[in-house]
Amino acid sequence: MLPYQVNYYGNPHSRTHAFGWESERAMERAREQVANLIAADPREIVFTSGATESNNMSIKGVSRFYKAKKRHVITTQTEHKCVLDSCRVLEAEGFTVTYLPVKPNGLVDLELLESSIRPDTSLVSIMTINNEIGVKQPIRDIGRLCRSRGVFFHTDGAQAVGKIPINVTKDNIDLMSISAHKIYGPKGVGALYVRRRPRVRLEALQSGGGQERGLRSGTVPTPLAVGMGAACLVAQEEMEYDQQRVSMLASRLIQKLTSELPDVILNGDPEHRYAGCVNLSFAYVEGESLLMALKDVALSSGSACTSASLEPSYVLRAIGADEDLAHSSIRFGIGRFTTEQEVDYTADKCLQHVKRLRQMSPLWEMVQEGIDLKSINWTQH
Repeated sequence: MLPYQVNYYGNPHSRTHAFGWESERAMERAREQVANLIAADPREIVFTSGATESNNMSIKGVSRFYKAKKRHVITTQTEHKCVLDSCRVLEAEGFTVTYLPVKPNGLVDLELLESSIRPDTSLVSIMTINNEIGVKQPIRDIGRLCRSRGVFFHTDGAQAVGKIPINVTKDNIDLMSISAHKIYGPKGVGALYVRRRPRVRLEALQSGGGQERGLRSGTVPTPLAVGMGAACLVAQEEMEYDQQRVSMLASRLIQKLTSELPDVILNGDPEHRYAGCVNLSFAYVEGESLLMALKDVALSSGSACTSASLEPSYVLRAIGADEDLAHSSIRFGIGRFTTEQEVDYTADKCLQHVKRLRQMSPLWEMVQEGIDLKSINWTQH
């Protein structure tokens, strides 16, 4: 990235001089690297500012382009906030949106999805890997179903691209949102995959110089695009090793915690998941209290996008978690640079503080005495 921030400073869209050509070559090489990671054609990659913009472009863009004949969109209740908010904007414009519930394991019910598709459905948007509980949806089956019914399939791949193998053709994906910083690339850049055949049309969100095939006006930031391309190249080379190592570390963390602590619940399906996102509920412990006790470890009680809110996670509520368990959940992120020592340290600190906090909890004391908390009528003040 550094050479393109310091020496090669040309505008990649300037076609009349060598400075522009240098930057354009670097940008197109990066586009190819992103495309190779998901087995796409480089011409199907549109650079954006990140997955949030890509999700907005997909949902609003496709819906608005086909609105003359199709005014129905389907998504799930556990999507990223930017997908849900984009759908609410469409509802305000007169579109109908179906928010599918998910099963208690976090997976979508394919029969319910099929029965929800209508003749006027333009788009189905379901994320590949959930950003809070790590559940991996059966996107190939969803894509096949959408293709058979003539409906476009968009998936938010921010948590999946570069971590699990993805082939947009085999998976029947029409649009896919990608974020660079989820695969150790720079922040502030992402991409949107838009299928060329069969062609997907979308209305551009911003007007301007018509860059990125008219879909995303504005100068592409060459240094960021180059960084994203390099990150995609590394992710492709390291994916198999990273998967094995992250799975080993996640198993180590879960085994250490569940073997020594009772009432620890793994949220989401135990099999169909990405190992690097571990969401655990520690019953009878307030999640925020545990976070404060573990302030030297980078953890969260929800997604980083909504962590300023003290409301229980809407994703956990959607899979049927009780409010008290939703409040006691912690999300552990394990990645390429996480070490065994860090996992062991985190597990030991968790054990220490969960035991301490439970000793202070009157609820824990009541459970130890055999009292069923659900049978108590709590007085409202």
